[in-house]
Order: sequence, then structure tokens, then C-alpha cells
Amino acid sequence: MVGASARRRLMSIHLAGGGWPFEDDGAVFRPFLDEITLRSTLAGRLDGPRLAIVLVRDGDGPEKFVELSAVFGALGKIDPIAVLAPEGAPLDESLLADLDGLVVWGGLTPAYRDSLASSFAVIRALVESGVPYFGMSAGAAVVADGALVGGWKIGDVQVCPVEASQELEQVTVLEGIGLIDTTVEVHAAQWGTVGRLIAATEAGVIDGGLAVDEHTALIVGDEGLRVVGSGSVWTVARDSGTVRVSTLGVG
Repeated sequence: MVGASARRRLMSIHLAGGGWPFEDDGAVFRPFLDEITLRSTLAGRLDGPRLAIVLVRDGDGPEKFVELSAVFGALGKIDPIAVLAPEGAPLDESLLADLDGLVVWGGLTPAYRDSLASSFAVIRALVESGVPYFGMSAGAAVVADGALVGGWKIGDVQVCPVEASQELEQVTVLEGIGLIDTTVEVHAAQWGTVGRLIAATEAGVIDGGLAVDEHTALIVGDEGLRVVGSGSVWTVARDSGTVRVSTLGVG
């Protein structure tokens, strides 16, 4: 099934395929910021929406948090909260409370998945309560029930550029957050990961999925699917013994 269906009632999940700094005056981020601003206004917050920014990075986490806080702050008033972890360490769940929005940023996808794993239930509960989720690159790849976290080979066959491997050789699918039931690839056209998604579907590693271009986001919400930004979202599905590929454009 390639529909990015959310099993639970939610305000929205924003899945960005990467690309930084932003383009088009922040078009990929504005729908998310509008939602969290509305949520904070209804809650009577005077300092802007409480926005947790999750960064799983070795060494530059604090600097990246300052950069992202400044950029998001330039697009709208926010009250940023740093949720930082080095690769291999779990998040501090106490920071994921009383939020208006949650951003999970990019980096090494397997590291994000491992650091988030102990907090999957907490994140699901946040989204169930209506807190919008924004995943950038790795943060988008880990949202599915089964997260494709990397790899450049299936068996002995190369299926995407080595540079897109995320430091894994074999294409690897692990338990993800579980916000949607469809596998998500990122950096689709730019890194050639559409080929990995097609090959994994053909080989039966996954049942199909979505691949999001850079500077593009797929918004999954109560009212269906919406694409914003400058690129496309590629859909891959099995179809009568073959693999069918199509795209969703902006709109």
C-alpha cells in the first residue's frame, strides 16, 4: 500500500526530503509553523510555540540547534527547546512534554533511529494528541512502521549510489516510530534513492513506499496528502507482478 495513511487521528506529519538552506522563502516549513503557531495561540502562550528540535549528532549539535532556532525564528516567533543526543545515546524524554511542535532533523539515519527508539511511544502519543511533527531527511525516514535506514546493496547487487548508504552495505529496514504505514525515502532525485526504493519493493524487502525530493515536503493529515516545495514525491508500489512508479506534484 502506498498511501502514507496515518492510523491515528493527528493534526499533521510533515516529511521533508532534505535540502538546506531552505528555498522559496521557506515554503516547505511555513505550513508546519502556521500549525504550531495556531496551537500555541489557542493555548495562550505569549512567547510563541514551544518547539522541540531533536538533533542526534556528534560534536555540532549545539551549534546546529542555534542555527535552526535562528532560521525558524526568522520565519515566525518560536520558543525553541533543544533535544540533543550524541550518536548512540537515547533522548531525554523529559524534554518532550508540553509541546506545540516537534522537529526531528537530519544526519545519520541509523543513529537517529537508534536514539529515538526508546521514545517511539512518547512521540506517537504526542502526535495522537495533535502535536504536529516535522521530519527533515533522517527525521522523515524514521516515521514509518518499517524504516528503511540505509544500505546500497541487496545481496550482491548495487541499488543506489554508495554515497547514499548511511554507512550500511545491505539495504536495512528496522522498526520505526510507527506514525504511518508506508516506507519513506529521502533525497530522492538528488541521491538516487528512488532506485533503492524500487529495488527493495521488487525484492520484497518492503511493500512499496514514498521517496521525497529535497526542498519538498509531503504533508500527511486528516484531510489527506499534500505536497509543498519545489520537487516531487515519488510513489512506488507492486502492480500485477511489476513495480509501478508515479509522482505526486506540488498542490
